[in-house]
Amino acid sequence: MKEFQYVRARSVDEATAAHASHPGARYLGGGTNLVDLMKLGVEAPGTLVDVSGLPLDEVEELADGSVRVGATVRNSDLAAHPAVRTRYPVLSQALLAGASGQLRNMATTGGNLLQRTRCPYFQDLGKPCNKREPGTGCGARDGIHRDHAVLGHSPQCIATHPSDMAVALAALDAQVELHGPEGRRTVPASEFHRLPGDRPDLDTEIAPGELVTGVLLPAATAGLPSAYRKARDRASYAFALASVAVALKVEDGVVGEVRIAFGGLAHRPWRALRAERALTGQAADDGSFERAVDAELEAAEPLRDNAFKVRLARNLACDMLRRLTPPPGVS
Repeated sequence: MKEFQYVRARSVDEATAAHASHPGARYLGGGTNLVDLMKLGVEAPGTLVDVSGLPLDEVEELADGSVRVGATVRNSDLAAHPAVRTRYPVLSQALLAGASGQLRNMATTGGNLLQRTRCPYFQDLGKPCNKREPGTGCGARDGIHRDHAVLGHSPQCIATHPSDMAVALAALDAQVELHGPEGRRTVPASEFHRLPGDRPDLDTEIAPGELVTGVLLPAATAGLPSAYRKARDRASYAFALASVAVALKVEDGVVGEVRIAFGGLAHRPWRALRAERALTGQAADDGSFERAVDAELEAAEPLRDNAFKVRLARNLACDMLRRLTPPPGVS
């Protein structure tokens, strides 16, 4: 076992200062991903900065109608919160689709966003992986890649991001709140995670030393009809082959507002902006749904063994759009 230092932070400033003063440090929340990677030898931090005791464990309903979720709120608590269940059902559903009950009781909002890919080549020190060790190659590209990316991948990496929660946050136009040496800032959830490009080792846009302190769910998407659907190899405790988060408002048979994000298809939650533009102002019917989703998925570049993901994602998205469309005469 590799020895490491342990720091239990008592404030956000203390946490970021401890992280900055210990090169190679990692923040520790619920530990459901980081500890596993340490056991595998993929992560070997010299210092763990424990942030689980920070006062970031509240879900706050704000005066402007938005909801702020602290970074240490547990996934189970967030999924069950009345404001989330009633105003952002897609988020509650996505959280409940992830992991197991025991893990959801430990996993945190911030940690969920920062979890790393479950690509077996990344987790196996005996295999080449540009994400784990830049310059060694991508073993999955010519190897086993049934579960891997069909959108936005690069010659350097074809891994997918595993989070269900992050897909819902992208569809809700949520903001990720960060605190670091340069102060506080927010990043749109749909832009927080990176595509691999030439630097697959960089998962997110988070700067060195920054700490995720919370997530802001905007008032603009509160109350929109929304839902999450996930296709996987077994009914529970499995990562998505493809998933979709949809928020849809239909008035008089016409799409007024729509937000779509895919999971399991790319290195980050994939916001389907092209499909959204194609649907807005159009009739809420099968033809419009299929054309819009097809236009989005034209960018797909499936590999040898994962072309099925494109049709699977198409069917999931079109079915979800139909389910969220009210019957004629109902708005």
